[in-house]
Amino acid sequence: MGGLKNIFKRSKSLSSSTVAPELNDILGFKIGTPLYYELAFLHKSEHRTNAEGHPQNYERLEFLGDAVLSMIIANFLYHEVPSGNEGYLTEMRSKIVSRAHLNELGKELKLKQFLNLEDPDNQFGENVHGNLFEALVGAIYLDKGYQICEEFIFRRVIKPHVNISKLESKILSYKGLLVEWCQKNRIRFEFVSEHDSGKEVVRHFTAKLFLNGKLVAKARDTSKKKAEEKSARRAYYSLQKEINS
Repeated sequence: MGGLKNIFKRSKSLSSSTVAPELNDILGFKIGTPLYYELAFLHKSEHRTNAEGHPQNYERLEFLGDAVLSMIIANFLYHEVPSGNEGYLTEMRSKIVSRAHLNELGKELKLKQFLNLEDPDNQFGENVHGNLFEALVGAIYLDKGYQICEEFIFRRVIKPHVNISKLESKILSYKGLLVEWCQKNRIRFEFVSEHDSGKEVVRHFTAKLFLNGKLVAKARDTSKKKAEEKSARRAYYSLQKEINS
């Protein structure tokens, strides 16, 4: 898609840049300071620096956006679920701002197409979608302040995706749930993971899950963590009756 050159039609000075409709349509408001959004889509692989020699990429905005998003969701849950205790609210917030959910949001908004890259064929992991979403939240906060940022989160995250009753039954980590069940029932568990020498360009891992020495599930993915989580999910569905009894 050509990155930001399709989003920011530059003149000689940044302050007079014209923001193309695509980004304004996603945001739902007119951008005030284009610089924040340029940074929000600038990957560290570009090795850009400012006049002081400081690295320029989306990671600092990602850090800020993570904190702002967490605050907005916490505030929403505090008022939406007055009966929820600290543990409940923390768990619910974790489900809303989970890496998997943020990746889905980034994909939904097609943020990756805005990445500023010299090499359009550069490959990144799945988390780049969520990273860009957090960086965008950080840019909105700096550009427009808390209220506009909150309105954006309500419009793009809470209203279309947050259902309290469904969230309560959502499993955040199948591995965590399975480990907790095994420990509670004194079941010996072991994850055995190894590099999978397949023919793909991207490196893969295979994870096998053993319960009391018996293989109950195995899975394959692009990281050890993902493979173990996938094998735990498969084990959960095969043992669902026993786990939920």
